Amino acid sequence: MSEQIRWMSTKEAAQHLGVTLRSLYRFIDEGSLAAYKFGRVIRLKAGDVERFIESCRIAPGSLEHLYPELKGPAVGRAPGVDGDG
Repeated sequence: MSEQIRWMSTKEAAQHLGVTLRSLYRFIDEGSLAAYKFGRVIRLKAGDVERFIESCRIAPGSLEHLYPELKGPAVGRAPGVDGDG
């Protein structure tokens, strides 16, 4: 016998992901997250939500563009101050 599918409401899925309903609907509309419409109700498979979470994992070393490279003894200076003046 096949395993029982655990369905999640959009509210449950959004809370589980820690995002707003609007973001969840965007993920669904973009095709990043599978969802199913039964009449007027939208449901998501819990397994699909878990796979989506894993697919969004950030690879180590891929965020270097988010923090500036430190340059010599200037550590602790205010940003934008170059000391020439």
